[in-house]
Amino acid sequence: MDLVRLTRELIDIESITGNEAAVGEYLFHHLSQLGYKTEKMAVEGPRFNVYAALDGKPDLVFSTHMDTVPPFISSSEDENNIYGRGSCDAKGIIAAQIAAAERLRATHSSVALLFLVGEERDSQGAKVANLRPPGSRFMINGEPTESKIGSASKGTLRVQLTANGRMAHSAYPHLGESAIEKLVEALHRLIKMPLPNNPEIGQATMNVGQIEGGRAPNVIPDFARAQLLYRLVGPTRELRQEIERAVEGLAIAEFALEIPFIRLRTVQGVPEMIAAFTTDIPALSNWGEPVLLGPGSIHVAHTDGEFISKRELCDSVELYVRVAEQLLGGKCLSTNCSGRVT
Repeated sequence: MDLVRLTRELIDIESITGNEAAVGEYLFHHLSQLGYKTEKMAVEGPRFNVYAALDGKPDLVFSTHMDTVPPFISSSEDENNIYGRGSCDAKGIIAAQIAAAERLRATHSSVALLFLVGEERDSQGAKVANLRPPGSRFMINGEPTESKIGSASKGTLRVQLTANGRMAHSAYPHLGESAIEKLVEALHRLIKMPLPNNPEIGQATMNVGQIEGGRAPNVIPDFARAQLLYRLVGPTRELRQEIERAVEGLAIAEFALEIPFIRLRTVQGVPEMIAAFTTDIPALSNWGEPVLLGPGSIHVAHTDGEFISKRELCDSVELYVRVAEQLLGGKCLSTNCSGRVT
């Protein structure tokens, strides 16, 4: 396999969440040609997950996601790095996992691959896949963890704040009621509100990601809305109550999505990290004991300069093989890190 070529070909297929069908077709045909029993697992409309296995029930499944965040950025490379949308999150990981599975198939026919849609939005592909588990004992989920094992992953709480007001001519503001002013005050209270802290994991965080509202500059606004995302380090019951109390009388808080904080299995000999981001793992509870591991840095994911190091990409194949062998109780295999896996 040519890891660089495969990674760039995947990057150059636009697959922003909701538009994963083309990259799914590519992977379906690529894995079929490699001799896997490959399946399109229908999710919604033309969107599907790709599942590829060898003979029998898999003991271990490599998994990551095919979708990316916008905007689409085509691939490029220099001597050291591959650039483009999805280079580290997570198309380079797809290539590395396929290469690792190819290495392992010589001694383990019980290794499979699962590539999912929708991770960047709501884990819809993972939720569908969880209804059809193959009975695997382990799952290695790929996200950019700088080739370290994730010992824990923060959760996600998505909150929609809606403020209502009364329209009026802006020359007579006393005749109206500004929804935007209410929303601004509600957001101010939430920004100042102390957030939970986990001594082992760190602080919960909050981001105000989107704001909308109003009709025109000369109209007192009758509605305003904001989308917030909390990164969780524990249960949410008290946090939800505090959010509702903080915005009472100003806005309505709706909790649109929750993905729980989780602790994860580590593997001896592999450095550890705590993932401040959320993954598909909580939605894949039926796919075996999860391990979180992948090349690349989350610090460059979702940026216009997203990239993955060619050296780390190649080294990650050996790392995936070593971790899989340790989980399955076998010996380690080696990889020729020339950019091509043999």
